[in-house]
Amino acid sequence: MSDAVITSSEQSIAQGSQSFATAARLFDRRTRDDAVMLYAWCRYCDDVIDGQTLGHDQADDFRDGQQNRLELLRQQTAAALCGGQTNEPVFEALRRVVDRHQIPARHPEELLTGFEMDVVDRSYATIEDTLDYCYHVAGVVGVMMAIIMGVRDPRVLDRACDLGIAFQLTNIARDVVEDARAGRCYVPADVLARHGISEIDLDDSPQRAHLHAAAVELLDLAEAYYQSAYQGLASLPPRSAWAIATARRVYRAIGTKLRTAGPNAWDKRVSTTKAEKAALLSVALGDVARSRLRMQEVPRQGLWQRP
Repeated sequence: MSDAVITSSEQSIAQGSQSFATAARLFDRRTRDDAVMLYAWCRYCDDVIDGQTLGHDQADDFRDGQQNRLELLRQQTAAALCGGQTNEPVFEALRRVVDRHQIPARHPEELLTGFEMDVVDRSYATIEDTLDYCYHVAGVVGVMMAIIMGVRDPRVLDRACDLGIAFQLTNIARDVVEDARAGRCYVPADVLARHGISEIDLDDSPQRAHLHAAAVELLDLAEAYYQSAYQGLASLPPRSAWAIATARRVYRAIGTKLRTAGPNAWDKRVSTTKAEKAALLSVALGDVARSRLRMQEVPRQGLWQRP
């Protein structure tokens, strides 16, 4: 059963996130197994809510029955958090990881709260609203991943949360057009308004330049969180630090590509190639080395604070 659960989780990450799959190869075996099992549960829950398969091929009627699917996820997750063994690989994976690392139950529950924001079509008026969403769907995942790596210091967990928020801000900027097609918008209304947009209109070609400027504003904000996350690398075991530094570099590279592509950035999905990922592995190793040589930690100032 153990092999089946891990094998299933490995397949999930290989197909669901090439960026994280690349980074996860750098973990030691035990950490990698736990990280991919946690990823598999997160990916499964996301897919169930969005009517997708490993983040792709969204069903046209994905909104039908969303609330019921969310409630079932909550029931299955609660059973796993209480230690109940199951034949469902993703919930067995969650049970093992939570039990092994004593992850507080509120963290998986907070992720489901983030998915509930999608189910109820929450609107995002301000950047604070968007950051709250980013925490619930990504920042808390960073916290749980850090716990798997042995982190217990709340200050370091804050840095892990910051990396998750940076990832999600990058995702929002990259996927704004795709999200709009699905009837969603995570770019806050006040940011859109600063760029002359009251509502995203995918048929309005001239609007793309303004939409790109709004996306770049989110990428600028993400930079502060990427920089904060760097401060946490020195507190991780070396191999874990390299894996996280690689993921950080790969996601930042996606943001850089989005910036430089301009208003045509959304003509195709922005991603990094295998060669680019391989090159970033070396750059990330340098990040790890430098993080261990720094003399003074830069405090978190003006950043969103996790609950």
